[in-house]
Amino acid sequence: MNQVRYGIIGIGNMGSGHASILTSGKIKGAVLTAVCDGFESKREWAKEHFAGKVAVFENAAEMIDSGLVDAVIVATPHYDHPSEAIEALGKNVHVLIEKPAGVYAKQVREMNDAAALSGKKFGIVYNQRMNPLYQKLRELIASGEIGEVRRINWIITNWYRTQAYYDSGTWRATWGGEGGGVLINQCPHQLDLWQWTTGMMPTRMRAFCQFGKNRDIEVENDVTAYAEYANGATAVFITSTSDAPGTNRLEVSGSRGKIVIEEERMTLYRLREDEAAFNARNKEPFATPEVWKIDLPAAGPSPEHAGILQNFTDAVLLGTPLVAPGEEGIFGLTLSNAMHLSTWLDDWVELPLDEALHEAELNKRIASSKFKRAQPAEVKN
Repeated sequence: MNQVRYGIIGIGNMGSGHASILTSGKIKGAVLTAVCDGFESKREWAKEHFAGKVAVFENAAEMIDSGLVDAVIVATPHYDHPSEAIEALGKNVHVLIEKPAGVYAKQVREMNDAAALSGKKFGIVYNQRMNPLYQKLRELIASGEIGEVRRINWIITNWYRTQAYYDSGTWRATWGGEGGGVLINQCPHQLDLWQWTTGMMPTRMRAFCQFGKNRDIEVENDVTAYAEYANGATAVFITSTSDAPGTNRLEVSGSRGKIVIEEERMTLYRLREDEAAFNARNKEPFATPEVWKIDLPAAGPSPEHAGILQNFTDAVLLGTPLVAPGEEGIFGLTLSNAMHLSTWLDDWVELPLDEALHEAELNKRIASSKFKRAQPAEVKN
């Protein structure tokens, strides 16, 4: 094979974005050959937009069975990501899913199992892993540049969304339609980066989700979470969609310094010696370790979605390692599931997560949700 023929499942905002990249010629070794969507209006748009150069189908089964695709991109609503991926993997095609991996960990674990059995390439569109800024952060932490991680603080509240945004689709900000709010819609990339850059998952978490704060919605749009780790480290994660202006600031502190990322800039505060070593030898009551402040140079532009598509194409054609393996989607999702469950139970949640309990609690919210999925779900926007 010298070219990957892509099909896109769901041709809404995200799906059409992937289509635009694939038809631009930017991705070496890739071609868009087919799309599908359950809504006639979307299919008509696709037929007109692609002018007969791309086959258009009503559903994924027809598209895959046509023999026109080697790989599919799943850009449907959140709940459908695992089921669409499992069906495609079972039909011997490679799968790249949009974020989040799913809504609850159990369904994602089933998808991961199917991927393992299939032998096909399986990836997730965690495009922020392509950002040189976060790649550098991961490299610095892994190399021990700041020593053992002791504290992680991330405040990301620049997701401002108005009521008009939430009113633009009946599925938006509902348990039945999206399966959550800011944690499942806006924050999956940050939840992934949180664990990917540090190489750590918490052992327990306590979260406080506020549902419909300053907005008429049923899901969370303001969250404060506290996490603890096996090595004694702690983390605080704060996010919101109603703060104006918002903030995006990440701090990772270790025994030899800390790294701060804000306004797309990275600053390294490097201790001359390990804090524990300084503390052991110091005899002055108010002394502090010598610290060097280093403003790291701009990391350069991020290839974002195009980078993920090129990496996935290279993985299929050349065996290149995936930057974002689909199986790793469960980690960030577990963090959001734990935050929901902690809030619902008003208690600490231990990790590994009790996935069955989370699913049961989620189903209670789905049962009372304003959105009932009795028709083809609208594609994600």
